[in-house]
Amino acid sequence: MLKRVLIANRGEIARRIARTCARLDIEYVCVYSTADARADHLAGAFATVHLGGASAVESYLDIDKLVDAAVREGCDAVHPGYGFLSENAVFAERAREAGLVFIGPAPQTIRSMGDKATARALMAAAGVPVLPGSAKATESLGTLVADAREVGYPVILKPTAGGGGKGMRVVHREADLPEAAAEAVRLGRAAFGDGRVLVERYVPAPRHIEVQVFGDTHGNVVHLYERDCSLQRRHQKIVEEAPATGLDPRARQAMQEAAVRGASALDYVNAGTFEFIVGENGEFFFLEVNTRLQVEHPVTEEVTGLDLVEWQLRVAAGEPLPLAQDAITCSGHAVECRVYAEDPAAGFQPSPGHALLVHWPATLRVEAAFDTAGTASEHYDPMVAKLVAHAPDRATALRMLSAGLKATSVLGLTTNIGFLTRLLDEPKVLTGHTDTHLVDGLVLAERDTHLDRALACVAAMAAVPARGGGSPWLGGLGPVDRTALDPDAPLGRVTTQHAGVPRRATVLARSGTAVTVQVDGRRHLVTAVPEQGRWTGRVADTTWSGLRDGDRHELCVGGERFAFTDHVREGRSGGPLDHQVRATLPGVVVALPRAQGDRVEAGDTVLVIEAMKMEHRLPAPVPGRIVSLGCAEGDQVSAGQVLAELLPEETPAGAEDAAGASVPHNETDRT
Repeated sequence: MLKRVLIANRGEIARRIARTCARLDIEYVCVYSTADARADHLAGAFATVHLGGASAVESYLDIDKLVDAAVREGCDAVHPGYGFLSENAVFAERAREAGLVFIGPAPQTIRSMGDKATARALMAAAGVPVLPGSAKATESLGTLVADAREVGYPVILKPTAGGGGKGMRVVHREADLPEAAAEAVRLGRAAFGDGRVLVERYVPAPRHIEVQVFGDTHGNVVHLYERDCSLQRRHQKIVEEAPATGLDPRARQAMQEAAVRGASALDYVNAGTFEFIVGENGEFFFLEVNTRLQVEHPVTEEVTGLDLVEWQLRVAAGEPLPLAQDAITCSGHAVECRVYAEDPAAGFQPSPGHALLVHWPATLRVEAAFDTAGTASEHYDPMVAKLVAHAPDRATALRMLSAGLKATSVLGLTTNIGFLTRLLDEPKVLTGHTDTHLVDGLVLAERDTHLDRALACVAAMAAVPARGGGSPWLGGLGPVDRTALDPDAPLGRVTTQHAGVPRRATVLARSGTAVTVQVDGRRHLVTAVPEQGRWTGRVADTTWSGLRDGDRHELCVGGERFAFTDHVREGRSGGPLDHQVRATLPGVVVALPRAQGDRVEAGDTVLVIEAMKMEHRLPAPVPGRIVSLGCAEGDQVSAGQVLAELLPEETPAGAEDAAGASVPHNETDRT
């Protein structure tokens, strides 16, 4: 068995690998960037190594630093985790050249499966069903047009070196192909250093089914059943389950056999995942091979009772697979959801920040980047945790996961937890009638009802003192109005501010930890239990928690984050001018589809920035003409930075100079 392993990753990924290493008495070395100097994944390591600056390029993507750290610390192996360099053939080669065991497939396997065109050809030769599409990847628009005509519309464009849906574009008619192709080529070059694109037949409303495979150096290959990963947003998975529900038994077996056949043709070693799309008629087609452990591997572990990281370590040490195919069983049902630092109400835009206080559910398996507090950095992927439920059947597993989500509290950080709780209650999800487009078409808007409840909870926090406090109104929000002589008068009124808008609540009664609060004419019964600076309780049928952070009250109500501030400003909140385009979060400008002088409609994309591994289109807020661009492609920009200025159509003639004056044409604040 291996003696010491360098974990070339961070966050929940590094913690997951470290847990198995510790159980097997394998020493592990952790690495970190400047941004992760106090991260939880460093705890318990034999040694920790600082790689460099906060950006991934300066740290977790620096092959030289990682290999040098492993050699210097006396490691005999390196585990890439998932993400970052986990599917980088050069990293695997460099590790081997340095005398290290790379815990993953051979470099040539990684390289061939990382190129979608090569992967298609190899799988077709192995008898794995592939979609009709391009014979070769290309940047040539003429070739792409010809391929699309042969396949027939609609088609999907895929960067050959891509992953996670990045750069994929669906095209329904030939007139839209040039713009979509240019975008796919540009993104492929920027994200993967390869702008070549494939055309494939587009399958509407498909299911995304994947098969976990394992191979060893003794020629053995097995599957560990399948997972359904159809619940996605923007091609990114958010809920996964095993086994796949409602799948025809013959299709299930054929898919598992196809995955083993494909892995055998590759002489596959270690963990891998064969991904397929399944049409409404049950026909399935090869999508890609992920040459690493998957984010969603816990659901496979739960139904098989196996530790896949242990399997990885044993195979990497030269041992045969721990079990033969007929000894691997599947029991019960497991469902996993991914908790992201993102705002579903803003199109799932990443929301980096600091979680002041976190409470994960004791009833679920939790894979988290931090336990009680931590930071979701703007420099990395926004996923902060995974919650996993396992039960004898699917319905029970879904109920367990839903209950666990509702008991989860993340204060100070905006997450998708509220969205996930509503998604799991969606009838099509409950019945298993899902596809990869379901989430994008759902409207799950309950946040406004939670806002009134959140305000009622703020009032309850003011009425029920923290333990050790005196008057119920000590530390409460002002101004507070109390009338002691009238028994029917309210106990107090609370005025606060949410999103720049003054909000008011009236405390009508209090009995111990039970508080009756009126908001906009509606009464709410709130229980508020203070403990160690945090309040928890229920409002209506919803759990909530909250704490005071300076002049702010941070709350999590039904999984939604709400922030209230003591300082109340009447009137306008002072938001950005309606003719300016500002960066919504720190990132890099990757495209400027419009030029100075162009006329735009409200909603037209003015520029595109990349942040937290996603592209974000910044739209024109009003119709008008672009009179100033304060950035160029490749520029690093900060949150709130003015990137473009418009001359609104209604602006009187002669006002152009004034409109453009606020952002000089030759100089902006760039970071």
